[in-house]
Amino acid sequence: MRAALAEASAALATGDVPIGAVVLDASGAVVGTGRNVRERDADPTGHAEVVALREAARARGEWRLTGCTLVVTLEPCTMCAGAAVLARVDRVVFGAYDDKAGAVGSLWDVVRDRRLNHRPEVLAGVLEAESVALLDGFFAEHR
Repeated sequence: MRAALAEASAALATGDVPIGAVVLDASGAVVGTGRNVRERDADPTGHAEVVALREAARARGEWRLTGCTLVVTLEPCTMCAGAAVLARVDRVVFGAYDDKAGAVGSLWDVVRDRRLNHRPEVLAGVLEAESVALLDGFFAEHR
């Protein structure tokens, strides 16, 4: 989670919401990193999780990320939760809950929907205070 927090902090330089993500392989090695790049790239899909999943898939040479863990500072939205399911990650770990758009338990629970063919394990609230502080600081400056 500390690596994801570092990615989130780096997003501040481009005016993006400070959300960071890393993908770890089964041995715990980082195979993908990402931060929000929506502002920088003018890309509505430029969420930290999507960026990290894409990088991990390129590094592994396949889209199936079986055995991997997606670690992200904020609870994934519906798009990112869906991407985690489709990438077949084994688990999703996140820091802060997102009561406005969270899709891993807050508003929706995409990753544990029994109608889908893959359901990652979820670990929530990891370094939650640090994740919340980074987001709160960003939004305090932009209000």
